[in-house]
Amino acid sequence: MAANITDILAAARKHTDEVILPNVDGWNEAGKWPRAASAMAAAVGLTGLYAPEEWGGQGLPLGEGIRVYEELGRGDGAYAFTLSMHNICTFATCGYGTDAFKEKWARDLTSGRKLANFALTEPQSGSDATNMYTRAVINDNGTWTINGAKAWVSLAGEADVYLTVVKTTDKPGHQDMAMIAIPKDTPGLTFGPKYETPSYEFLPLAEMYMDNVVVSEDNIILPVGQGLQGALMAIDIARVSIASGCCGLMQAALDTALSYAKDRKMFGRKNLDLDGIQWMLGDVATNLEASKHLYRAAANALGTPEGPLMAAHAKRFVPDAAVDAANTCTQVLGGMGLLKPYGMDRLSRLSQMLRIVDGTTEVSRVVIGRALQKRAKTLPSLPIPKGYGE
Repeated sequence: MAANITDILAAARKHTDEVILPNVDGWNEAGKWPRAASAMAAAVGLTGLYAPEEWGGQGLPLGEGIRVYEELGRGDGAYAFTLSMHNICTFATCGYGTDAFKEKWARDLTSGRKLANFALTEPQSGSDATNMYTRAVINDNGTWTINGAKAWVSLAGEADVYLTVVKTTDKPGHQDMAMIAIPKDTPGLTFGPKYETPSYEFLPLAEMYMDNVVVSEDNIILPVGQGLQGALMAIDIARVSIASGCCGLMQAALDTALSYAKDRKMFGRKNLDLDGIQWMLGDVATNLEASKHLYRAAANALGTPEGPLMAAHAKRFVPDAAVDAANTCTQVLGGMGLLKPYGMDRLSRLSQMLRIVDGTTEVSRVVIGRALQKRAKTLPSLPIPKGYGE
């Protein structure tokens, strides 16, 4: 029997209040992934959300499990994002990995004893995933020898295995793309210097280099010809997960502004009694409610023909709303919003990060625009009224 989503959300809420919020500033100062914290998240079922129970997972459908990141995002958007990527990799492992790979890795991933991440982007290509230089040669004994580089790899050097998208020929296009898992201790796998990032220093982001990395055919997650399709599905899940986390971020920003404005006095009245402040925060509240409905609808559409478009709508609207919420709520605090203890600078930077990762706002607009072009072709042309041109 699958886990109860109410219990899982309660566990995520408690994890946010007791683990993330009291410690996130310390994590950033240390500049190191809080492995003890993710182990605590695992202990309450947050690292195998979509994996089947037979492999130690919670067995939740995507539409339910993705709501967890709304709770975690209230604590920290980068932390929520990282656990969402681990859960996507765990979902792929349990759903598409070989029997041998599942036997070796599935329970370690669902239990959080091992962490996983996804490697698609390369130094020269972000949204243009087919412009990929990483090559895998399939050897006579079935092993794969991989050479290339990936960029913006989350949990770089910290994750225990990396689900990596590769090309197997020099032909253009995606028909030769595949996904294979590369364990961290594989000879020839190395990582570059950690990127310097603001407000999420605890998340190691770096380039990943593969120099004659040899991997068993048991580690194939998606065979040749299915790599891009699987990567795009993973990205759609990630986009909706990010939108979920952004809702938590918006709630954190709004609550901070409300807590401040209800007591701060100005011109003989409390700030929250002023129409201007109410209107500013009212707009944030409306955008938050709209964002919740949009990402949840998108989550329920994943795996259907409407899924990619709904994910694009969610990734376009919700992170933009989060950026606006962080800025507006900072403005409500006035000068105090610039002080580190209130956390508004962290929320502002995180909202901008979430607006960019796994497809920028502009990429989402491209997806939406193409869908509109297709719809336009199904509509009748409007006649030009007489006398208004030819």
